Amino acid sequence: MKSKMLKGSAWMTAGSIISRVLGAIYIIPWYSWFGADKLQANALYTKGYTVYSIFLMIAISGIPSAVAKQVAHYNSRNEYQVSKRLFKASLVTLFLVGALCTLVFWWIAPYISQGDLKVVPIYRSLSIALLVIPSMSLLRGYFQGFQDMAPSALSQLIEQLVRIIYMLGATFITVKVLGRSYEAGVWQSTFAAFIGAIGGTLLLIIYYLKKRPKLVQLEQQSANKLQISDQTLLKEVLYQALPFIFIACAMTMFNLVDQFSFPVILKQVTSYSYETINGLYALFAGNANKLIMIVVALSTAMATTAIPLLSEAVTKGERELTQEQLLGALELLFFVMLPAVLGMAAVSRPLYLVFYGYDQTGIYVLAVSAYMTIAMGLFNVLGSLLQGIYENKQAIKYTAIGLLLKLILQYPLTAWLHVFGPIVATGIAMIIASYLMLRFLYYKYDLPTAKLQQNFNRLLSYALLMFVIVLCLTWGWQLIFPGNSRILALVELCLCAGVGGYLYLGLCLKSRLLQQILGENVAHKLTRLIKLRLR
Repeated sequence: MKSKMLKGSAWMTAGSIISRVLGAIYIIPWYSWFGADKLQANALYTKGYTVYSIFLMIAISGIPSAVAKQVAHYNSRNEYQVSKRLFKASLVTLFLVGALCTLVFWWIAPYISQGDLKVVPIYRSLSIALLVIPSMSLLRGYFQGFQDMAPSALSQLIEQLVRIIYMLGATFITVKVLGRSYEAGVWQSTFAAFIGAIGGTLLLIIYYLKKRPKLVQLEQQSANKLQISDQTLLKEVLYQALPFIFIACAMTMFNLVDQFSFPVILKQVTSYSYETINGLYALFAGNANKLIMIVVALSTAMATTAIPLLSEAVTKGERELTQEQLLGALELLFFVMLPAVLGMAAVSRPLYLVFYGYDQTGIYVLAVSAYMTIAMGLFNVLGSLLQGIYENKQAIKYTAIGLLLKLILQYPLTAWLHVFGPIVATGIAMIIASYLMLRFLYYKYDLPTAKLQQNFNRLLSYALLMFVIVLCLTWGWQLIFPGNSRILALVELCLCAGVGGYLYLGLCLKSRLLQQILGENVAHKLTRLIKLRLR
């Protein structure tokens, strides 16, 4: 079971990270093409995507994860025919939901623009993607229910590649060749979501046709003992989907609170102009967020892998296996997130410089955002684990508490800390919600956390040591190579990331902690990779 989780995590993590990295790299040329309007363009792009994400979550976030969970449930009972019917009924339903979301988003665009007419066409260009993305996401969920994570990971990659190719090509022609406004360039950039979805869907269809003979064979071996209607299957999916939708929307709603409250609060407590406030919003909601979401994608990938495995363990009534899965998911989270978060904070200056050019405020914003990423990852994973063990009400309750805390903290912290306020408010709210979720899991399953605590302490000490050394390297580099050259910043970033990663993995291997978390096979491959002999 653990090997399944590790293999699934590898696929989902690779797909998510590569997709996120590509989604960050394109910003380098894209950002520069807008010249003096780059912050305004990024703010407009971010505003469009934040609202679009709410509709996207409603249309897709719950159903695919719920389908993966229910497919795993019925497959574990050898009811493959039921899984097939569930998939078909959900596919039709999701297409209709996507079409409805498209129409609603298109119609309400002027009413949610806050008087900014520039954002209306951006909303409408994004609404078109909702016609395709729900069906694509359902196909991903179906394969995940069979613990086959490769199609999901590869389709994510293809979707992102196609989107970026269209986005960069269309934006360059619009802005640099035709000399159109930055608003026109942003419209092409957001319309690319629809083009990318077409590419990702085509890959999944090809994969489905390729796997069809094996699926048919499984269906023929189905026990066929359950008599259940399509309507009941859809009710089950919707019941499981609603918590997923709420929690997925919660992540976006944190951003939505920032989008609608940040300008209002700063207008009240400062004399900043609209352009200045818009630029500050772009620094944390656009620039920093795009980079930290690479790290958050790690937690999302691991959470996605854990859900069907947990569902299978709970369905079979294997309490010890459920405990093992819960603790294993948390260990894996800390193993990856701690060095990623502290490492990003340590290299925030060269990282920001490579992607966006020098901006002292932007660098500080990225560093603070990086520290808060651990709260986001923990919130993400714990919410998904609760749903994986069918504790949907608890997941909703603690997520709602987190959102309420965000609303309470938003005004005072933003008035006090300005651009850093929304980041800190989100971090505090998610940390408290995560603590409540973890406490519930501890008491519900009587989790033997002594080993987890011990491993966490060791991982944290290794990550902190790596953080200090990498931070010293960045300070030393700046003394030797002062200035704000992007090329030198890239060399600095690669050097520091390489040294930090080598040091962290080396310490985990030497202490045999890596073997405990990932297994001997993975540890052996990493040992050969970094050429470190174990004593």
